[in-house]
Amino acid sequence: MTNKNSSPNYTSADLEKAALSRFSSLISFLPENCKLSRELWNRSTVVCMDFEDCPHLLETARGQSFLLLLVANYLGLANSVLFRVGNKAMGWMTMISTT
Repeated sequence: MTNKNSSPNYTSADLEKAALSRFSSLISFLPENCKLSRELWNRSTVVCMDFEDCPHLLETARGQSFLLLLVANYLGLANSVLFRVGNKAMGWMTMISTT
């Protein structure tokens, strides 16, 4: 329950956390122990999914990469997704602009 006298906290970190939480809630097959973040790559933002704690589920998620990309794009999070196991990149998918 929200205190009527307190103002909501709308810092960019809070908004980032809320957006990634929304992304996770829309992707039911994404494991809970998959670490989600957004990173800047050159001038683009990328949704990064780190499967370090669940590497056996990486291929399942990669098989759904188009859906992951559509949801990330729909939420305005990114036009690319990156799959990782720790610091090692294991896959990448991006929207291709036709304009």
